[in-house]
Amino acid sequence: MKISKKDALMWFEFFAILPEDEEIMTKQQEIIYATFAQIEEAIDHRNDRLMSEIKGLKTLKNRTFFVGDETKFSKGCRSCLLGTGLSAIRKTNKCNIECKFCYNYGELDDIPPVGEGMWGIGGTKFYEKDIDLLLSIHKKPTGISYVYLEPFMEIEKYYSVIKKFSDAQIHQHLYTNGILATEETLKALAEAGLDEIRFNLGASNCSDKVIENIGIAKKYINNVGIETPMTPEFFEAFFKKKQAILETKVDFINCAELHLNENNIGNYYGASMYISRHGYISPIWSRELTLKFMKIADEDKWDVVVHDCSNYTKFARDLNLSSKEGKWFGASNYAGEFSGVPYAVFLPILRDDNFKFVSEEELPDGYKPGEMIC
Repeated sequence: MKISKKDALMWFEFFAILPEDEEIMTKQQEIIYATFAQIEEAIDHRNDRLMSEIKGLKTLKNRTFFVGDETKFSKGCRSCLLGTGLSAIRKTNKCNIECKFCYNYGELDDIPPVGEGMWGIGGTKFYEKDIDLLLSIHKKPTGISYVYLEPFMEIEKYYSVIKKFSDAQIHQHLYTNGILATEETLKALAEAGLDEIRFNLGASNCSDKVIENIGIAKKYINNVGIETPMTPEFFEAFFKKKQAILETKVDFINCAELHLNENNIGNYYGASMYISRHGYISPIWSRELTLKFMKIADEDKWDVVVHDCSNYTKFARDLNLSSKEGKWFGASNYAGEFSGVPYAVFLPILRDDNFKFVSEEELPDGYKPGEMIC
C-alpha cells in the first residue's frame, strides 16, 4: 500500500507509545512496512537526483559507487566487495577518545578483552603461534582488517602478526583515529608489511596532527586512506582544511553512511531517519552529504578516489561474502541492529513538512483507525 504521510505519522505516534512487549498485529505490521517503504522510496528518489548530477560517477560491478581514478580504489574495499570479504582481526579493547558516532559509545570502559596474548580471528581465539596452523588449514582470505578499537594503544603488539600475514601474501589494512600515530610506529607498520592504513579523520575533527600523520603514513605505506562516517561536522571540518588534506597525497576517502545502534542513536535524537531494507537505520543527511562531497571532488578533479560506502554497499558486501562462503541463494548477514523497532526515531521525518512521499493513496478498508480487528 502507498500509505500517506499523514496516516503513517498517525500510526507511528500510536506505535511509539505502546509498551515494548506489546504484540503487533499482522495488519499493523503491514502499516509499518508500508511506511518504511514510502520513506525509503522518497530517500532513493532524492539520492538518485543527486547522483545524476555527478558526471564522473562510476560503479564497481554495480556493488558500490565512487569517483576518481579507479587504480586508487582501496584494495581492502575490493576484497570486501569482490573477494572473500574482510576477516576482522581483533586485539585492542580500548580507545583513547569517545566519538558520538561510535557503535560502542557509552560502553568503551566495558568492552571485554580478547585475552592476554591472544587475537580474535573469525570468532575464535588464537595465540600468535597458532597463526601458522590457521594458515596451513584454512583457505587464505583475499584481505584482513585490524579493528576493535584503537590499535595504536598497543601498536607494538601488532608488528609480528602483520609480518606473518604479509609473508602469506594476504592484503592487510588497519583502522585508526591517527591521534597516537608517530613516524616511528607508522614506519614500523610498513616494515612489518601493512598494505593499507585508514584514518578516521572525523574522530579528531580533522585535527592538524592527524592530517600530518596521514602525510607521514604516505611516505611509508603504499595505500593510505580516510574512512569516516559522513556527518555534518566532518563535512564542514574537511572543507575548512581541504587543501592541507589533499596535499598529503591520500589515495582514497571512504565516506561511510552513518548507521546507528542502541548505543549511539541517542546522540542523533531529532534527526530525520530512514531504515534501509529493514536493516540499518541512518540519518538521511549522511548519504546526501556524501553525494554532495563526491560531486565537488569530481568537478574539482581531486587526485583521490571518493567512495560512497553506503547502506547499499554494505548490503552488497554481505551478499558477496555469503556467496563466497557457499551459503544458500540470497543468504546475507545484513540485518537491523535493534532488538525491536524504535518507532519514535521515525517521527521527526514524518513530521517534517518539507519531506514528501513520492506518491500516496488512501488506506484500504480494514486498515483505518477503528477498523483494524486482526
